[in-house]
Amino acid sequence: MKRFLRLLAVAPALLTWGLAHAGMGRAELPATAEDGPVTMYYPSSDADQPVRQGLLMLPLALQGRAVPGNGRLVVISHGSGGAPWVHANLARSLVQAGFVVAMPEHRADNYKDGSDPGPDSWTLRPGEVSRAIDSVGRDPRFAPLLQLDKVGVYGMSAGGHTALSMAGGRWSPAGFKRHCEAHLEEDFQSCVGLITRLTGGWADGIKKWAALAVIRYRFDDDTPRVHTDPRVAAVVAGVPSAADFDMASLASPPVPLGLVTAGQDRWLVPRFHSDRVLQACQSCELIAALPTAGHGTLLSPLPSGLTGLLGDMLNDPPGFDRSQMAAVDGKITAFFARHLLNGEPGAVRESAQP
Repeated sequence: MKRFLRLLAVAPALLTWGLAHAGMGRAELPATAEDGPVTMYYPSSDADQPVRQGLLMLPLALQGRAVPGNGRLVVISHGSGGAPWVHANLARSLVQAGFVVAMPEHRADNYKDGSDPGPDSWTLRPGEVSRAIDSVGRDPRFAPLLQLDKVGVYGMSAGGHTALSMAGGRWSPAGFKRHCEAHLEEDFQSCVGLITRLTGGWADGIKKWAALAVIRYRFDDDTPRVHTDPRVAAVVAGVPSAADFDMASLASPPVPLGLVTAGQDRWLVPRFHSDRVLQACQSCELIAALPTAGHGTLLSPLPSGLTGLLGDMLNDPPGFDRSQMAAVDGKITAFFARHLLNGEPGAVRESAQP
C-alpha cells in the first residue's frame, strides 16, 4: 500500500511528461559578473536534431520548449578542463527519467580556461553549484517546472571533489599538500595534473623536487573548506579527487552519498581517493564498481583520438567494454530517483517512457 501511494503521488507529473516529451532540450543560462554560464538539459516537446558540440555530434533540441518532467533538478559538476557536453549520456538518462540537469561552468578550470585547477578551483566550486541552483530558480523557463527543496548533485574527478563537499565533506589545501608530500610518486598526476609525468628517467628527481616546491609554496592553508546547501538532498561522486578530505567528515554524510569507482584509474589512484571514502563511509552506496575502467570512463561520450598525457588519462584501458556505461548511467539515475522522488526508481523509468 505504501509503495502504491508513493507511485500515485508522482503519477501526474510522470504522465504529463511522458505525453509531452520528444527530445532532450539544451539551453544556456547566461554568465553573470561572478559566474560562468550554466548549461541546461531538460525534457522538451521539440524533436532532437544533430548538433555539433566540440568534437562530438549529439542529438539535441537546441532551445527546445521545456515541458514538465518529474519536478527535480540534478546539478552536474564537470572535471578539470571539462565542457558542457562531457556527460551528455548521463544527462540524457536523467532527462529521460524526467529530471532537469544543470551544468555550471567552473571558473578558470574549464575547456575554455584551464588557468587555475586544483585546490583554488575546489574552493570556489561548491559556491558555484549553489549559485547555479539559484539561477535555475530565477529562470522563467525552468522555475515553474521545478521544486528546488530537494536537489541532486553529481560530479566526476574534480567534480567528484565538488560532490563530496556538497555532501558535507571537509578539506583544506594543506591536506592536499600533506598527501602529495607523502605520496607524490605513487599519485603523481593527481598532484601535478597535466604539466608533466614521471618516465623513470634521470629528470624524475627534478620533477618531483619542483612539484613539491610549488605545492608547499601555494597550498599551506590549513583552514577547513566547508559548504552547506540545505537544498542538496542526494549526491553521487564518480572517481572523485578525495585525498585531501578529512575522512571523519565523510563517515556519516547528512545526505545519501553514492560512489562510482574505476579500478584502473591511473590519474586518481583509487587507494588514495575513492577507496578511502568507501572505507570511511559505512552508509555510502557503491553504485558501480568498474574494475577494468580508467579515469575517463565516466566521460560519456568519450571523444576519440586523444593522445599524449591527456590520452593516457582519459582513453579507456585495453579491453574495457564501454557498452556497459549505459547501465551505469541508469544506476546513477535510479539513485537520484530513489532519493529525490516519492516513487520507486524502476517504476519511474517505466512510467516516464514517451
